[in-house]
Amino acid sequence: MAILALIGIGGFVLYHAAYAMGDTAGYDKGYSAGQNTGYSSGKQDGYNEGYSLGKGEGYDQGYDLGKADGYEEGYDEGMQAGLGHGYTLRDPTYKEAVAFLREDRTDRNEYVEDTYGVYVCSHFVRDVCNNAEAEGLRCASVELRYPDGGHAIIAFDTIDEGLVYFDAITDERVKPVVGERYYQCIEPRLGYYYVEPDFDDTIIDVLVIW
Repeated sequence: MAILALIGIGGFVLYHAAYAMGDTAGYDKGYSAGQNTGYSSGKQDGYNEGYSLGKGEGYDQGYDLGKADGYEEGYDEGMQAGLGHGYTLRDPTYKEAVAFLREDRTDRNEYVEDTYGVYVCSHFVRDVCNNAEAEGLRCASVELRYPDGGHAIIAFDTIDEGLVYFDAITDERVKPVVGERYYQCIEPRLGYYYVEPDFDDTIIDVLVIW
């Protein structure tokens, strides 16, 4: 009986010792495995969430910045390509057109003509049109055709008096009419008058070029 009792007590002690060891080993192993799994899972979930949020915020911010920069750059390039100067030309009032010509100094240039024409009517028209554009005003080049030759003048499509013509050399107003002599279509400046030229300046066509 004593031997059996000792065996029983010994088995009980060994059982508890083995249980404690197994419990500790199982806990450690389970904790380690759980920690690894949790870390891995949490890392992946955190990465996915962080990546998604970062990507979203980065995309939104990049899109907004890129859109703004792209719009400004595209607008500037478009304006320069479409208009050349980045502003819109407008049609003046009649008073504005007259005031512009009064201030413009192209009429003070010297008319010089030889075989090819050094500075003639078409050069006056070019310079007046360029100067008007620089002031934001729309100005047309007008070609008057005669039976033999022609003349160049300018025009403004005024918002109050419609299309009005001026001689770019003298700034005088002109009312060209097909079939009429040009010298008779000019409204002379105060103190000036025109006589019939020694060539046929009958207007046979009026070409307005914007």
